[in-house]
Amino acid sequence: MQLKDKTALVTGAASGIGRATAEALAKAGAYAFMGDIDEARGEEAASALRAGGLAAEFVRLDVTDLSSIAQCKQRAYERRGHVDIVANVAGWGKIQPFMENTPEFWRKVVDLNLLGPIVVVASDAGRVGSLGETVYSGAKGGAIAFCKSLAREVARYNINVNCVCPGPTDTPLLRAVPEKHQEAFVKATPMRRLAKPSEIADAVLFFASDRASFVTGQVLSVSGGLTLAG
Repeated sequence: MQLKDKTALVTGAASGIGRATAEALAKAGAYAFMGDIDEARGEEAASALRAGGLAAEFVRLDVTDLSSIAQCKQRAYERRGHVDIVANVAGWGKIQPFMENTPEFWRKVVDLNLLGPIVVVASDAGRVGSLGETVYSGAKGGAIAFCKSLAREVARYNINVNCVCPGPTDTPLLRAVPEKHQEAFVKATPMRRLAKPSEIADAVLFFASDRASFVTGQVLSVSGGLTLAG
């Protein structure tokens, strides 16, 4: 899959799935703008890609801040003149009983996972639900519905909008949860392992490529069979 002369903007690109996505797009030939709120890790990630001969640069981006989004867009257009691919990977969640969720927790989860997010990276939690992640599941479910509706609206302009739903993935965010939860995820997954960030990135790359030119409004689960019944 070749993305030569394409410009890609990836949110949440400092680590995990976002970083793997930026790398996959850059390896396919795209110029990757790597947006993230974590400046230190973002700069390091972009530098690592450039050291490998890839075209990438970091831009500070807070997807919950409209002014930050506008500045990121302005920089991308000033530098490249066009943006062909937007991969909304930024997200956050925490396993916690619903009755312990505070209003502040709700706002952070919704702002990051629904209002922030054209390939949208949602979650299988938004397709089938997830114990201890009620608000997160709701936000990701909203992102899936948002993706499908937007796909209908912009198809006439030849803009494709699709959604990738990862299952449990080996990222810094997941490694921060208790080990018993990580083990439970592995045990519940038919393939008996966590996804690698690069495997999620491969799905994004497909949707961003010309091979998906007649695909829009679709939701692709990358979960090792965890949500077969979903």
